[in-house]
Amino acid sequence: QVQLVESGGGSVQAGGSLRLSCAASPYNNFVGMYSMGWFRQAPGMEREGVAALHGYGTINYADSVKGRFTISKDYAKNTLYLQMNSLKPEDTAMYYCAAVPQYLLVRPSLLETEYKYWGQGTQVTVSS
Repeated sequence: QVQLVESGGGSVQAGGSLRLSCAASPYNNFVGMYSMGWFRQAPGMEREGVAALHGYGTINYADSVKGRFTISKDYAKNTLYLQMNSLKPEDTAMYYCAAVPQYLLVRPSLLETEYKYWGQGTQVTVSS
């Protein structure tokens, strides 16, 4: 059974940094077999794609985070990361990790409807 567990959220001041992690199981090469992404949902807002990493290595970012966020993966740890720098109050949201078998996508997608598996989320709060 696929399981995605996020961690690393917290409260920071504007301009600060956080690194989110998403530990994937049960397959040893999960991050190599699946395309994965980070999404976020602020209160009263729809969930939006933040960053995506296709199984073949191509990357896509939302315009709002380009130049500030970096998505990456560690094959040995079977973990997806999101390094978030220069955080802004508008980055405050619950952040979710998502995955889908890579053969189902031809590109790193920011559309939540294209992902099959989801974690429970980790809260990020940025104060001004």
